[in-house]
Amino acid sequence: MEFVPLLKTFAKERGWVKYQIDSYNNFIDFGIQKVMEEIGIIKLTSETGEIKLKFGKVEIGKPVVKEADGSLRVIAPNEARIRNLTYLAPVWVDVIQITDAGEERPEKVNIGEIPVMVHSKLCTTNGLAYNDLVKLNEDPYDTGGYFIVNGTERVLVLIEEISSNRPIIQKDGEDVKIRISSEKSGFKQRHVIERKPNGEITISFANIKKLSIVTLLRALGLETDKEICEQVSDETNVLNELYINLYGIEETTIDEAIDTIGKKIKVSEDYRKERVAQLLDRYLLPHLGQEFPNRLTKGKFLAKIVRKAIKTSLNQFPQDDIDHYSNKRLLMSGELLGQLFRSILLGRWGLIAKMTYNYQKLIKRGKSPNMQAIIEANAVTKQILSSLATGNWVGGRTGVSQRLDRSCYIKMVSHLRSVVSPLTSTQEHFAAREIHPTEFGRLCPAETPEGSSIGLRKHLALLSEITTGLEQKENEKILKAIRIGTVTNVE
Repeated sequence: MEFVPLLKTFAKERGWVKYQIDSYNNFIDFGIQKVMEEIGIIKLTSETGEIKLKFGKVEIGKPVVKEADGSLRVIAPNEARIRNLTYLAPVWVDVIQITDAGEERPEKVNIGEIPVMVHSKLCTTNGLAYNDLVKLNEDPYDTGGYFIVNGTERVLVLIEEISSNRPIIQKDGEDVKIRISSEKSGFKQRHVIERKPNGEITISFANIKKLSIVTLLRALGLETDKEICEQVSDETNVLNELYINLYGIEETTIDEAIDTIGKKIKVSEDYRKERVAQLLDRYLLPHLGQEFPNRLTKGKFLAKIVRKAIKTSLNQFPQDDIDHYSNKRLLMSGELLGQLFRSILLGRWGLIAKMTYNYQKLIKRGKSPNMQAIIEANAVTKQILSSLATGNWVGGRTGVSQRLDRSCYIKMVSHLRSVVSPLTSTQEHFAAREIHPTEFGRLCPAETPEGSSIGLRKHLALLSEITTGLEQKENEKILKAIRIGTVTNVE
């Protein structure tokens, strides 16, 4: 019974789903604006010419409902539940037209509506006292952390995934495999570096399968055998294992290596250089940069990975435990919505593509292009609500959004704190299903369903919370402080 006051204090001061609300608030404050800045200058072309646009400051309103007479009114979550409405807030953005004379005055345009998380900073119940919540017919003890779509409460479950931008080394017999999930601005590219028992080292990424690592290193700027060896290692035993990869390669220059990669991806000679350049810059290790000057950095990084692969095969370097929780991360509502929003704006059939189509249609009809007519606001809203209603997410994920279990208060909290693994339940995955020692105090060892999903669907431990990561600039600041010995001065 002494544990009960601790639980009550935790629920009151910290909250069962505070991490989800904070993640959503961070997306509202910075995430949407960051996606807009990533878009850059938009060029809309037609037969008569082109216009250049740029997205500026984002502004988000309070959750509203449009009544039958066309009027807009702020609503509370309970009204959305009772009337089978969707709890949405409008999103406006300053659209700036760029001309030869410079940037024109920004025009505020509605780009759609975004679902509002209950108890977030956008919610009408945010910061209200007990009595005020009762007056709005809201449950004062409700945790929030979920959405309301057509009157149905939907929760975005926590998604467990392998940590990005770090190599995970595994050894199976004499085979060594290194996985790297390189991520930048929501775009993720998986890489697999393999070393076979015969000493051959290959890399697979994007639509390239088993490309010789030496060919790739040459294409990235490490042109001679000497440069490659110097970057890999100065240890004789490591270089002896590397030589077999150098002997079997016919390419001796950067251009020859690029030509070989072009043949590998089956691109005609006319477009070969352009396509390979796009592959090396955009899709190869994007977290290290996506410009031509970053190629040498990528080459040096891969050389270090080659050294680790060889040392692991020689039992001089330990392999990683992929089930260790330091090698995993949990995606929360803010990250998931960020992925979805970025996909809707920048995808092949996204908002930018539809803006070009709408602009061309207006010009052909001889109409003056109006910004609100060019930007199809309903398209963004429909795609977001479709993913929330069905649970189908970016990257082929399913079951991300689920109907909130309201059987009882405990089940509701449990559902809001559930963690789902992306691994398929139809395969064994024995090691992934087992309880790992690093899960102690973080995940509940007992609460998992029976049957095919056992060990793949988990729940956070009672008093566990989720820490948020730091921006790259903050990481660099801390590393510099450690390097000069002033880490205590870092705020």
